[in-house]
Amino acid sequence: MTARIVSIGAAVQDVFLSHSDEFKPVTDKAVHEQFMQLTLGGKADVNKIDFSTGGGATNAAVTFARQGLDAVFMGTLGHDPAGLAVLDDLDKEGVDTSHVSYSEKYNTGYSVLLLAPSGERTILTYRGASTHYDAKNFNLHGLEADWLYVSSMAGSMEALDKIFTQAHDKEGMKVFFNPGKGELKQPGKLKALLEDVEVLAVNKEEAAQIVEGETLEELVRHLLHYVPVAIISDGPNGVMASDGKTIVRAGMYQDVKVTDRTGAGDAFGSGFLSQWAAGKSLKDSIVFASANSTSVVTKIGAKTGILSKGVKLHEMPLTEKDF
Repeated sequence: MTARIVSIGAAVQDVFLSHSDEFKPVTDKAVHEQFMQLTLGGKADVNKIDFSTGGGATNAAVTFARQGLDAVFMGTLGHDPAGLAVLDDLDKEGVDTSHVSYSEKYNTGYSVLLLAPSGERTILTYRGASTHYDAKNFNLHGLEADWLYVSSMAGSMEALDKIFTQAHDKEGMKVFFNPGKGELKQPGKLKALLEDVEVLAVNKEEAAQIVEGETLEELVRHLLHYVPVAIISDGPNGVMASDGKTIVRAGMYQDVKVTDRTGAGDAFGSGFLSQWAAGKSLKDSIVFASANSTSVVTKIGAKTGILSKGVKLHEMPLTEKDF
């Protein structure tokens, strides 16, 4: 039976501006940082423009759909062209959008991304409807699903508590949670929510805001006091995950030329769940998640490089040991 996954969270329209000499990074040796420097009052020529849609929940929904799962998106849009673009992209991918809600006050989230030749980017973001969540718009009653994939809800703990409580009350519905800055700023409330979470995905810095630990393994082991499955990413250093039975440590799937890092984290998290929900092992789920993320960064836009079902994967640096 095909798993049904509801992705809950942000939806935005993205506009990518690239191929501009003005976007080359400038290094400030005094602070060891790189900056994108644009002249105030100037006019910078851009030689390429790409329109796409993003937002953690819509990106995840496309991964699930392309992997042959029953994908549903639940989020809030505005009554505007950006909202129509989001719906159009999801409809093309076969994602169920019947649970979308609309804001009467805010526009759909919108981002302008200035892409440097290195693949790094500076993002100008209007968060709008994608961060002003109303708990009344998130209701699981009458909705059947095997999993919820929940990305950041901009710190709206009321909405998250309602979603997680309803999922807990529904027999067989599990939660994958990838919290954002808004949730991590409220560690006490966040920890209380974790009792209803099956899989938690965070990066190393985020994990350190929830539990104590110096190494990835220490952090993973401590997170398992709160959730059955913990995944911690550490940028180019790879990832560590455990389900309480084994611990998997993986490096980079493949060294590729990075075109755009937008959506890489979403591709990893949803890539993992697309396999885990289908009954694959922790190791196999991590391999696909890494491959999905690697593919996404080679293309402009968060969805273009998402892998389709049946893609052939190769081996990657990975170790597995008993917990």
